[in-house]
Amino acid sequence: MQIVGFPLLLSILTFLSTLGGGLLALRFKNHLAIIIGFSAGAVIGVVFFDLLPEALSLGAKQFSTPAICAIVVVGFLFYMILDRFSILHTHLSGDSNHIRGRIGAGSLSIHSFFDGVAIGVAFQVSVPIGILIAVAVISHDFADGINTVSIVLKDGSKSKEAYRWLFVDAIAPVAGVVSTLFFKIPDASFGILLSLFSGFFLYIGASDLLPESRERSPAFLVTIMTILGVGLLYIATRIAAI
Repeated sequence: MQIVGFPLLLSILTFLSTLGGGLLALRFKNHLAIIIGFSAGAVIGVVFFDLLPEALSLGAKQFSTPAICAIVVVGFLFYMILDRFSILHTHLSGDSNHIRGRIGAGSLSIHSFFDGVAIGVAFQVSVPIGILIAVAVISHDFADGINTVSIVLKDGSKSKEAYRWLFVDAIAPVAGVVSTLFFKIPDASFGILLSLFSGFFLYIGASDLLPESRERSPAFLVTIMTILGVGLLYIATRIAAI
């Protein structure tokens, strides 16, 4: 019972971390360009310092490094196709439902769900590994909250929509932890999922957030904030690995 309760307690911390980041972004939404620039760096940092290394580690037993990288490319291209399709759909139909923002926020929320799955699965292996993964997730979930709000607001949605997606993203890791009470995911399969999400977030950061922030604010300031976003995620993941 104690082992079950501990990951659930940590999942509540991920909820609070995500919520805190999103509320910060909403509070300073008038400076959205700066937040988007930071978010771009944070998303890219998550890929290179967290998701991709973990994918390579978990998938190494059954897949080669080139195979894992190929799955990352598949994820990148798949998200690109979704993004291009949503743009086409919006232009053709005049749709005002901000499809791109919802796809982006939905993808981040699914990623957050698997963050929770990672915590639960790690505790199935051992308590120390579970704690390490949980610290890493809590560290970058603050940036996830910022990213979710930034993506939704960037495409013109109102704060009410951003609040809804922020709650979905914040509750997702809790649901992920709870789900692991009922099943066990093989390490190799989890590595494939992380590889796909690496491709998703590379596209979101490099092809969506970075260009958008550059259009809204002076390039020098955005560059500094992007570097800060990358640096923060690097520090967070290094601390979690100690």
